[in-house]
Amino acid sequence: MKKIPGIILMLILIIISYLYYERHNFNNYINHPPQKGNMNIPINEKAPVKSAGSIEIDAPVDSVWEILTNIGNWPSWQKDVSKSVVHGEIKQGTKFDWKAGGISFKSEIHTSVPESMFGWTGITLGASAIHNWFFESKGNVTVVRVEESLQGILPRLFSRYFGKNLDSGIVKNLKELKTAAEKQYIL
Repeated sequence: MKKIPGIILMLILIIISYLYYERHNFNNYINHPPQKGNMNIPINEKAPVKSAGSIEIDAPVDSVWEILTNIGNWPSWQKDVSKSVVHGEIKQGTKFDWKAGGISFKSEIHTSVPESMFGWTGITLGASAIHNWFFESKGNVTVVRVEESLQGILPRLFSRYFGKNLDSGIVKNLKELKTAAEKQYIL
């Protein structure tokens, strides 16, 4: 019976060490990203969970851009987002906190090229993400493409679960953005 507290302590130390290891790997990646494309930090192709999607929106690119980058207004059009607070202007280096699906995230904008590219990193307990959006104007239609990578102990241990959730989340986000942009453009 006296060995149980020692075993529990050992497991706790192993978990904490692995969390630190995963966070270190994420920080190393975002501080030294591969030079791929124009995004300051491309998604991590080696992450255990990745997803991408695209959609055509019947609204001009400036309207779509304004809706997505108005982070403080996310709860008004994204059903899962209950809170979002931006700490400064929408530009590279600005931090923001948000809550979606009951989970709190701390994020930082890494790329902001108006009406072209918008990306951020985000961390929460046991997971780190890189989320990148691309905009292409085709007159009054905007093609939006999004890609995201997730890494950390939880996505690594439960990659199938996180993969399914990320795939469905990206589809949902794109549809919600389309609905919000087309509704605003019609008005």
